Amino acid sequence: MEAQSHHQLNVLFLPYPTPGHMIPMVDTARVFAKHGVSVTIITTPANALTFQKAIDRDLSCGYRIRTQVVPFPSAQVGLPDGLENIKDSTTPEMLGQISHGISMLKDQIELLFRDLQPDCIVTDFCYPWTVESAQKLSIPRICFYSSSYFSNCVSHSIRKHRPHESFASDTDKFIIPGLPQRIEMTPLQIAEWERTKNETTGYFDAMFESETRSYGALYNSFHELENDYEQLHKSTLGIKSWNIGPVSAWVNKDDERKANRGQKEELAQEPEWLKWLNSKQNESVLYVSFGSLVWLPRAQLVELAHGLEHSGHSFIWLIRKKDENENKGDRFLLEFEQKMKEIKKGYIIWNWAPQLLILDHPAIGGIVTHCGWNSILESVSAGLPMIAWPVFAEQFYNEKLLVDVLKIGVPVGVKENTFWMSLDDEAMVRREEIAKAVVLLMGSSQENKEMRKRARKLGDAAKRIIEVGGHSYNNLIQLIDELKSLKISKALSRSMLDK
Repeated sequence: MEAQSHHQLNVLFLPYPTPGHMIPMVDTARVFAKHGVSVTIITTPANALTFQKAIDRDLSCGYRIRTQVVPFPSAQVGLPDGLENIKDSTTPEMLGQISHGISMLKDQIELLFRDLQPDCIVTDFCYPWTVESAQKLSIPRICFYSSSYFSNCVSHSIRKHRPHESFASDTDKFIIPGLPQRIEMTPLQIAEWERTKNETTGYFDAMFESETRSYGALYNSFHELENDYEQLHKSTLGIKSWNIGPVSAWVNKDDERKANRGQKEELAQEPEWLKWLNSKQNESVLYVSFGSLVWLPRAQLVELAHGLEHSGHSFIWLIRKKDENENKGDRFLLEFEQKMKEIKKGYIIWNWAPQLLILDHPAIGGIVTHCGWNSILESVSAGLPMIAWPVFAEQFYNEKLLVDVLKIGVPVGVKENTFWMSLDDEAMVRREEIAKAVVLLMGSSQENKEMRKRARKLGDAAKRIIEVGGHSYNNLIQLIDELKSLKISKALSRSMLDK
């Protein structure tokens, strides 16, 4: 670790409080600290608890990293203490309250920017106002984009060209203009704020526009995964960008770190699900998870259960519940859970699971994913093919990357992009389609073998890319060196003025 000096680089990280954004940015901050940067992560008390153990372990290794907490205005927005993350929302009203509370933090955060005097701020895409904050301090703002280059390029093309507006039907297929590959979508698969102009369109336009006014953009991706779209992003937006992923692989290498990532409670020594997985043959189990936000309606849970059973393949299934009583007391799910345990075909985990640990288990042969970027990267890093089941936002774009570009995914057939808080009570996908996708992914056909081979190749690349001399490693070092040079130049200019 280099000695503290005037050339010590000080970087502030401001994650957006939802797991799909916060977890990779905290990992990114830890990567910077691991490479000699003095790091401060700004967040609220309840959010800090979810990663403080990881920070404490990093401190014990001698890294310069700390958490700066700002109080969340719970009482002012009508919430009980401790509900400070988007995932805590169980109703649209609560989502609005938490979102409003997040927006109220701006003044406190700007004061911290000024008082802590960083050399650079790395802030989430969802904080467009931080461009002006950085300009006031004459420091660079780097935009952290929590999804793929591909999804950003698709989004940019749709917002610029509006190709879907020339079709009469929402189910007509159109081609996304300006991409290296032929990518087809329907209007119903486009993110809601891009499909039609509404009250949220301006909010997202401001985010994308702020990226173009930033010093550069930081992506949790890697060269072999998205090289064509990294280049397209740079040429289209005209700004610098650095892909330094997969960031999780840099800092979560041992089982303890994988087990407790993003969670304040410690994992039991040998949980029942691990014993169950240990009893299974290699690559024989399908992992099923829809991320940290989505609750599937009961009708869809029933269809998914039947589809998994009818596929004939073993599975381990994470089911989120809004509270302790929901789903857990559902007679069908309880009977299904018991039946699967008895025939040793399936295992249900309720509410939270250590995904990194599960994906790396040799018994896992694939995953059903909602196509959130974290889950995709973690699955790619584990060398696993995927069943693509997108729900909302850019997840349908990520599905196209998996299925049409990388060819490591099987589509389950979801037809409509629906905000996660607005899912109907009806099932989106029927049991027959689910079983068919599972058999294709987990079977022994030639198509499956080729898909699995491509996934393993990307998994191997994900491990090499962060080692010394790898593309992501070189990008990180180049960025840190560039920020140090900016700091030194600024100091020299100031000393010349003082003379």
